[in-house]
Amino acid sequence: MTELIAIINDYLWAKLIVIFLVAIGLFLTVNLGFLQIRFFPEMIRLLWGSGKNKDTDKKTVSSLQAFMIGMAARIGTGNIAGVATAVALGGPGAVFWMWLIALIGSASAFVESTLAQVYKVKDGNSWRGGPAYYMEKALGSRKLGIAFSILLTLSFGLIFNAVQANTIAASLENEFDISTTTTAIVLGVITALIIFGGVHSVAKFSTVLVPIKAGVYILLSLWIMISNYDILPSVFGAIFSEGIFTFKQLFSGVMGAAVLHGIRRGLFSNEAGMGSAPNAAAAADVTHPVKQGFVQALGVIVDTFVICSSTAMIVLVSGVYKTSELTGIPLTQESLRVGLSDSAATFVSISVFLFALSTIMGNYYYGESNISFMKHSKASIYLYRFAVIAMVLFGALYSAELIWSLADIFMGCMVLVNLYAITRLSKVAKALLKDYIAQKKQGLDPVFHADSIPNLPGRENLEAWVEEEKLNKQVG
Repeated sequence: MTELIAIINDYLWAKLIVIFLVAIGLFLTVNLGFLQIRFFPEMIRLLWGSGKNKDTDKKTVSSLQAFMIGMAARIGTGNIAGVATAVALGGPGAVFWMWLIALIGSASAFVESTLAQVYKVKDGNSWRGGPAYYMEKALGSRKLGIAFSILLTLSFGLIFNAVQANTIAASLENEFDISTTTTAIVLGVITALIIFGGVHSVAKFSTVLVPIKAGVYILLSLWIMISNYDILPSVFGAIFSEGIFTFKQLFSGVMGAAVLHGIRRGLFSNEAGMGSAPNAAAAADVTHPVKQGFVQALGVIVDTFVICSSTAMIVLVSGVYKTSELTGIPLTQESLRVGLSDSAATFVSISVFLFALSTIMGNYYYGESNISFMKHSKASIYLYRFAVIAMVLFGALYSAELIWSLADIFMGCMVLVNLYAITRLSKVAKALLKDYIAQKKQGLDPVFHADSIPNLPGRENLEAWVEEEKLNKQVG
């Protein structure tokens, strides 16, 4: 059964998902006028609060906090283990393809996160939204939304959290000889304390932890690069020469190791087009959907060009991948031992703990948002929270290869459903972008009104922006 699932997985990802993600990403990039390049400065400006929120209430989630929730889920053990494996199997050229896919994928991230903002719904003092919501409201298909919610909750909310817990437990046991039982208990308690605090607790946790864990890891990578500055030209030369050389594989119909592993690792890491990050994007309280679309598109670029590249530089500069059969976290640890010291390798284990813990929190929120879509009740949320804790405990104590492979299949199907939706609704994102640009040219801080877009799909089902219109008319 495990072998059969692995075969299905390889076919699903290598033959279908990768091709569709790249093709649709390219289509959206061209259709939106290469927005990821044109509006990069605007993305940076919006991230640091220049874009005003609709509500100054402290209980709302800010644009930066929503960005951090998305980054918490994006920046996980895949940034350490996955990138190292991609380099080991695909060589330096895999890094080139990760960079290329991030640029292309940021357009997909913009579309899905902008749509999530348009069709979000009020949930107490917070907002919720994501692919399931725009599938129901804009495409008029609740069944499709429920199917997506089930796939996302199973893969991200439950099984992938067990994977993260398993990675933490294995790393701490190997490096510090900490028993998996101890790790399971500690992880279970931390997870329970945070997730029972709700979305605001997850947002605050992510806003604090994400910059710390990412910042320290980046600094370590920079130190290794500075210490080995003399070989950097050859490292970057190998990345570009091998990456560009493999372009011919696309036209020959054969995906080589560098192409396949680079694309797959890049997509797994930045999640562009997968439909997961929009759940975090919808939580932000902003005056125009495009603002959060820009911020989440920036998240894809930061994840790949900064975090993934940090691991890539650590591995490539050391040269260990050329002479060793190691992959994943062991390869990163050995590369750090060669580049710095044994203590630096120990730091990887600490990083794995922090990276995986924040990913658990981000994944949890994605699942909660989709549980609420299927059945909005306190009982279902509490049941889901206990299920998450149980999966964290299970993952720390046991390893189940079959379950991890099944999770990949669930996620693969989820991706295909989301790609179908954002392709059909890309015209909405394009119209919103035009509206945003027009207001900026007038020197305004863009504010969206539902009647600004003629024939907006699902306008009668909007909550956030129709309420805003009514309020403005009352004030007027």
